[in-house]
Parts: sequence; structure tokens; C-alpha cells
Amino acid sequence: MQESLEKLLSSYIPMSEQSFLILLSLLEPRHGYGIMQLVSEESDGRINLGPSTVYTVLYKMEQDGLIEVVSEEERRKVYLIRKEGRCLLEAESKRLENLSRISKKLLKETKKEEVIV
Repeated sequence: MQESLEKLLSSYIPMSEQSFLILLSLLEPRHGYGIMQLVSEESDGRINLGPSTVYTVLYKMEQDGLIEVVSEEERRKVYLIRKEGRCLLEAESKRLENLSRISKKLLKETKKEEVIV
């Protein structure tokens, strides 16, 4: 199990911003349109996912066991993250936090060395 999870994680990391946000939105049950709305709202309209992107990512994540269909409402599938998907989110979040830490540190260091031209 651990080996297959590591293999799965390595196939997704680094994640695209769209895939990360789609998976993150499935911490609660949602259908495709609900995912599109949430991502747009949480990104202040900066990221607008189209149906093609959302359903392609959902299909792949479902096939890989990261998410599952928990119900169907009027031809709409409702998805929810699985344990493996949560592990992926945590690993990617840790990677992004590390990048942010490095970036802040180096920006702060170089600000001290700036030369006014």
C-alpha cells in the first residue's frame, strides 16, 4: 500500500493549480458545477475552470482512487475526496509551503542588498 501511494503521489506532484483546487474543493461533497463555482469564488474570479477541464481531472482522479462518487443527483455526480486524495493534498501543501518559505527568505535577503539606481 505505501509503495503504491508513493507512486501515486509522485505521478501528481507537482500538481497544476487547477488540479490542486479541484481536489481541495472535494474536502466536501460537490458536483462539477459546484467545483467550478467554488474555485472561481475562492480565487476572486482569477481562475475560471471550464467543464472540459473539471470533468477530465475528475475522471482521472476517480480512476486513480483519489476521489469517489458518493451520490448522483439528477444526472449530476457528487464527488468526495478519499484518504489517498487527502494524502496528496497534504504532500502538495507541504511542498508549496516550503517554496513560499524559501521565496520569502530570499526576497527578504535580497531586499537588504538592493541598490538604488
